[in-house]
Amino acid sequence: MLFPTMHTLQPKHSKLTEKESEQLLSELNVSKAQLPKILSTDPVIPEDCAVGDIIKIKRKEGDFFRVVV
Repeated sequence: MLFPTMHTLQPKHSKLTEKESEQLLSELNVSKAQLPKILSTDPVIPEDCAVGDIIKIKRKEGDFFRVVV
């Protein structure tokens, strides 16, 4: 079941562009395989995400990144 809107307490999830992804991986000096993972079936994943995409989760504490599997 897909939810049309996110809950107000839900942190914002956004897909990184290919250029942003490459820049992030270079900056952190890691590969996609080393990033924490999130399932493609997770309801918070933006609709245009595919397996292998990197998403940014914006929280009060800072930004967190996950690769979609």
